[in-house]
Amino acid sequence: KMTQQMRDLQLAQARKPPGPSSPNAAKRLYRNLSGKFRVNYTSFDEGSLVGRGEKEKLRKSYLFQSNAALFEAVELQDLNRVQELLKQYSPEELDLNTPNSEGLLPLDIAIMTNNAPIARALLQAGAKESPHFVSLESRSLHLSTLVREAEQRVNELTAQVVNEAPNADCSEKEKQLKAWEWRFRLYKRMKAGFEHARVPDAPTNVQLSVASSSSVQVTFWEPLSVNSAVVTKYKVEWSCSPTFSPPLGEAVIDKLKNLHFTIRGLVSGTAYYVRVSAYNMKGWGPPQASVPPFAIPSNWREYDGRAPRRRGQAEALDHLLGQVKTVHQHCVCHEPCKNQPQSRKHSVSKSLKHLFHPGSKFLKTLKRGLYLTAIFYKDDNILVTHEDQIPVVEIDDTYSCLLMQDFLWFTKVSCMWDEILWLRQCVTVSQSSCSCILQTRFKMLLAISQMQGLLGIQDLGQVFFEPVKDKQGNILIVTLKEVKTNQTFESVRWVPICKLQTSRKSVSSPEEPTALDTLLISVQDKLAYHQRSSHALSPGLYLGYLKLCSAVDQIRVLVPEQLPNILCHVKIRSNPNISREEWEWLQKMASVEEPVPTEQEADTSQNPLFHELQVAIKELMTLVNIPLQEAKDFRLYSQEVLDFGDQVSFLLLLPPSDDVCTAPGQNNPYTPRSGFLTLPLQIFELGEKR
Repeated sequence: KMTQQMRDLQLAQARKPPGPSSPNAAKRLYRNLSGKFRVNYTSFDEGSLVGRGEKEKLRKSYLFQSNAALFEAVELQDLNRVQELLKQYSPEELDLNTPNSEGLLPLDIAIMTNNAPIARALLQAGAKESPHFVSLESRSLHLSTLVREAEQRVNELTAQVVNEAPNADCSEKEKQLKAWEWRFRLYKRMKAGFEHARVPDAPTNVQLSVASSSSVQVTFWEPLSVNSAVVTKYKVEWSCSPTFSPPLGEAVIDKLKNLHFTIRGLVSGTAYYVRVSAYNMKGWGPPQASVPPFAIPSNWREYDGRAPRRRGQAEALDHLLGQVKTVHQHCVCHEPCKNQPQSRKHSVSKSLKHLFHPGSKFLKTLKRGLYLTAIFYKDDNILVTHEDQIPVVEIDDTYSCLLMQDFLWFTKVSCMWDEILWLRQCVTVSQSSCSCILQTRFKMLLAISQMQGLLGIQDLGQVFFEPVKDKQGNILIVTLKEVKTNQTFESVRWVPICKLQTSRKSVSSPEEPTALDTLLISVQDKLAYHQRSSHALSPGLYLGYLKLCSAVDQIRVLVPEQLPNILCHVKIRSNPNISREEWEWLQKMASVEEPVPTEQEADTSQNPLFHELQVAIKELMTLVNIPLQEAKDFRLYSQEVLDFGDQVSFLLLLPPSDDVCTAPGQNNPYTPRSGFLTLPLQIFELGEKR
């Protein structure tokens, strides 16, 4: 079949008047003439589908050219061009795994010319080897055929050039001869690369760890020597026997972006042996056993059989809230609670159209009192009223000293923006007590409802962890929300933050700025805090540092500025699971006089977690600026592992019991370096739940 294709190609080229002007042109001509072998064009009937058919033909022609360009870039070993094409087009658009007329794929050419960088780029994009090569013999025969037919074509063109008198046709044949000579050399290089290659060595650093009570995870690196051929896949095998007889299962990994594999569906408490082998075009190399040689699926909870802390908590709270609502709905002294009408639930697009209507009650200036402001932002722009003001509504004009408990109550309300109307009705029932606290909180709910109504949107975002105050007695509670829609709104405009800051005319002195001026000056910091507080940790096991400090009315917790919703931490490893054996070892560690592991403990020197903790503790102590010699007084929290979902877990490092929480007026001998802040404990808890 291949010989017949080459003959068809020769006849087609003989009939073609204009010949290729360069080796590259010859290659493009070669593929264009053989395009029928790779692309199935769809024909359309004349009529209503003519326009659409022409567009489809143009699209396929464009993609066909990108496929030819990829082959050419691989053959010319142009790594930059290959990476550019892989970034610009999807594997489907490039026909990445459709063989060309020679029965080759881009990956075949890359590995048989031993171009490792291009081969790796293709493999990460999902490239595969040609299905035509079912055995070593078939690959060798195929390459020999390509070399022989290219050599035959070179000889034919050489004879024609030598025997014919100089003319235009002879000049074109000379160009074709150069192109075929180049292709002949390429095929010979591919054949030599295949013949000189050997099977790859075994993979290196094969590590086995317990991923859960029913799975284990194996990670590995490439072989030290691939023996002149790129590794294109790996095989993971597992068994309950160290001889792998009988084998329990195997998996072939051909997506090589991340060299790891999780074996699932295993039996808890059973030992599983694992080994990994590598494959190149010459076949499978020898297997490499894992370290440790086996693993037993388990989880730390199996040590004492405890259930997950949060199991059923969300459902129980929803049920409790439903019961409370039912009680209030049937209260004889209370008007039945009604859900907010659907007309309130506008989309952001519709709601913001009516933002800041001339009849709105947004404030321009502040008097002595308590206020609510909502900051909506998108990229570097902020949403303002038609008077270039950040939206502000009044909570209480007689409230000049915000109690921390009221502020923390407000932050909890921010988790129930959709229930504000119901909360107002509930608080109204209790107003007969004439409690100042209830009156203040009822006014907070009124202000929230007013802001929601004026904006036409219920979700006002996240509350900033501290209010903005000034010396005139003004207090601003700030909410922050990022708008990710890319739309233009009527009667509203986005203003660059820098422009708003420079154009605002301050009515206060630099020595005593108003709360609004302070807000504008620090708005970038608040937006940065809001964005960072929504970042998530990558999967893994972490070591966290718990440090508290108390004041008269609150307890604050030390957190990093870059991730204010997480304790100060360092990553121990990528596997978040703590096995039963590891937890048992940690319990023994907790019972010794020196809670933090030290290098003198020779009996645990073979425990991987021991070494991982040593490295993590040193890194964490350096991070929070505590001398390493003080580690002997620190303790690992051994009551539980803190699980945040299935992918992130924490072990806690605690200071000496007298230093866990610094009391008011107590000096902290070790002050953390810059890059940290302290949050009220309740704010931190809300941020962690978000």
